[in-house]
Amino acid sequence: MVKRFIIAIILLAIVAGGIIGFNIFRDQAIQQFFANMPVQPMTVSTVKIEPVTWTPGIEAIGTVSAAQGVDLTVETNGIVKERPFDANQQVARDAVLLQLDDAVQRADLESAKTQAALDQQSLDRAIALQKRGVGSEVSVDAARAAAQTSASTVTKLQAVLDQKILKAPFAGTIGIPRVELGQYITPGTVVATLQDLETMRADFSIPEQDLGSLRLGQPVVFGLNSQNMPFTGSITGIDPKVDPQSRLVSVRAEITNPDRKLSPGQFVQVRVELPKESNVIAIPDTALVTSLYGDFVFVVKPAEAKAAPAAPAAAEGGAQQPAAPQLAVSQVFVKVGRRSGRQVEILENLKAGDEIVSAGQNRLSNGTPVTVDNTVTPDQTATKAAAQ
Repeated sequence: MVKRFIIAIILLAIVAGGIIGFNIFRDQAIQQFFANMPVQPMTVSTVKIEPVTWTPGIEAIGTVSAAQGVDLTVETNGIVKERPFDANQQVARDAVLLQLDDAVQRADLESAKTQAALDQQSLDRAIALQKRGVGSEVSVDAARAAAQTSASTVTKLQAVLDQKILKAPFAGTIGIPRVELGQYITPGTVVATLQDLETMRADFSIPEQDLGSLRLGQPVVFGLNSQNMPFTGSITGIDPKVDPQSRLVSVRAEITNPDRKLSPGQFVQVRVELPKESNVIAIPDTALVTSLYGDFVFVVKPAEAKAAPAAPAAAEGGAQQPAAPQLAVSQVFVKVGRRSGRQVEILENLKAGDEIVSAGQNRLSNGTPVTVDNTVTPDQTATKAAAQ
């Protein structure tokens, strides 16, 4: 019985040792296989750094308004008799936009004109009698006062009659009418808005640190987003006072709007252009990677030479082809400066001639082998998407 037990233990030990030895052999074989297996290079797009002419600028957010724009109102009450305009119509200066019922005022004016004419005749008669020595000075003075009073009454009634008419104070585009024929309106009622869309202006604010960089007449570009700024203009006013609450300075610029694509009240991106600078190191914003440890880029360099496994013997009469040069990336932390559009200024650790990865860096790490394929770049992809 003991002999059988000892034989069973020996057999069990042999089986366990075989299993353990096989596992050790397998792990070593797998480790050796992956150690000798070449790393598959990653495909990336690259750009070479070249010094550029940098156009720095001050970016802000502004609100567009018309250089001339008002909400038209009436000065007196009355019933709308005529409204000779339609929405979005181009009107000339002094064009009649609204006519209130003025029958009573016209009758009063005619009566005042008749009285004024009679008083003027009385004045002329009194002056003639005085010259012949028949009339007195008192009579002339009384007649002159009556004539002047009548003339003033005519002028007053004419002004009251003019208040029944609403005219365009300047040429522009009239908005949607807010009154209808037959409607009774009171002073202050808004009839419509009148905007001169040929020339616009934008009001925006900049930090007080940039106040010294501004001057009247400085060029400014505008757009609905920072990537597309087709509108141009210049600074026409700079507030000499800094807001003590926000530490911002109010600035006003004039915008040319020939196609009338901008409307009053619209939001715009503003960029005040500063003097140009040459020989600035700048890279596309797609090449810059931001992490918790700082901003960095991947620089493409020749890979370090490694001992390669012996190649199989070439066939008789055959020649061994030279291997293509290998490339790898190196992670380089940089100091970021200003931004302009899709360009980022680099202050440290990059120089002209460096080749950096502009796309495909999400799967890269320091030392990863790469192959360069610049047939497709982020700029080309964005351009095709915009065209579609």
